[in-house]
Amino acid sequence: MAMSSALLTDHYELTMLQAALASGASRRRAVFEVFARHLPHERRYGVVAGTGRVLDALAEFRFGDAELSFLRENQVVNDETLDFLASYRFSGDVHGYREGECYFPGSPIMVVDGTFAEAVLLETVILSILNHDSAIASAASRMVHAAGSRPIIEMGSRRTHELAAVAAARAAYLAGFSSTSNLMAGSVYGVPTAGTSAHAFTLLHSSEYDAFQAQIDSFGPDTTLLVDTYDVAKAVRTAVELAGPDLGAVRIDSGDLAAAAHEVRQMLDTLGATSTRIVVTSDLDEYAIAALDAAPVDGYGVGTSVVTGSGAPTAAMVYKLVAREDADGVLQPVAKKSVGKPSRGGRKNAFRALDGGAAVAELVSTSPDEPAPEGARPLLHELVRGGEIVGREPLAAARERHRASVAELPPLAHQLSQGDPAIPTVFS
Repeated sequence: MAMSSALLTDHYELTMLQAALASGASRRRAVFEVFARHLPHERRYGVVAGTGRVLDALAEFRFGDAELSFLRENQVVNDETLDFLASYRFSGDVHGYREGECYFPGSPIMVVDGTFAEAVLLETVILSILNHDSAIASAASRMVHAAGSRPIIEMGSRRTHELAAVAAARAAYLAGFSSTSNLMAGSVYGVPTAGTSAHAFTLLHSSEYDAFQAQIDSFGPDTTLLVDTYDVAKAVRTAVELAGPDLGAVRIDSGDLAAAAHEVRQMLDTLGATSTRIVVTSDLDEYAIAALDAAPVDGYGVGTSVVTGSGAPTAAMVYKLVAREDADGVLQPVAKKSVGKPSRGGRKNAFRALDGGAAVAELVSTSPDEPAPEGARPLLHELVRGGEIVGREPLAAARERHRASVAELPPLAHQLSQGDPAIPTVFS
């Protein structure tokens, strides 16, 4: 049985619940919306990721004996609230952007509609997942575009929390990475895994020759040999001597990668290993990948930058109440007026306006039942209906959706410099 996700929340969610139960407001219908006021680092677009994990968390959002005992022993809430939590089941509706879809400031990425008591408790876990995964996917998408047709391996597990590493591998794959080094991501989410050896393997043996021979004996000549432990030129000659011209690949993990790649390519070709690939690693990000565009590189390995969102480890998303039921049972728009942190009231619908297949605007309407305008496609899809999850889909579908969504964007979306969003968000 999966672990309960109910305590993946903030203390104040439960104190709000207790007070709302006491006032009688807890049963009021409430609509919460997840959106980002801006794109981190003034990027041109963001990528929605984590929706599937949100649905997993929602399915396990149950207060069992262990969770209730913790809350009782620590006097977090009173007995009335504990009784409510013991039978908690989300019975509302959730709509949202599908995973892999691009988003922009103000996009209603997820809409949660239920009683206040049911919906308020989901704020922290939803934001925790969407903020993390979308930050990773947004950075990964930029790296994939910079790499062009060259594959990228996600290899940042050792640079983040052990569970965040699994989620990061999933998000990076969704955004176009070819594989991950993280075996748990392979086991849980079916992400292809890859990896060969580190410098420790070479240092373990009496010589580089012995290390390469051992690896080739185990995995065949199509393996990838790490050639920068000692002397790159000598290592390349040794690698081809042992594996022959069918050597799969060599990896360079230090130094001037562009210069080293040119040197190694020339050596490999001279030695007859013309089909041997060159993979580079070493603190790469989208800017370093773009700078290597003209180098004879066949693939990249990215670690720290992708699992930390390449400098933007959160997507800056918020979860705000935008509508609530009044005393007459009518849903009324509500909005914050805080300086610098305003929100737009009312339940919303969203569409991507297209012109000849190219995205030109994000259309956000407070008339949630209106049909898609001509030349636009709907962005909000049903994820949960009456508490039942209906929006699950394979990770491969999200990966393909991302390819299609990015392909719609105008060319300026892929500029790595800071700037305005690639398309405007138009509210009506």
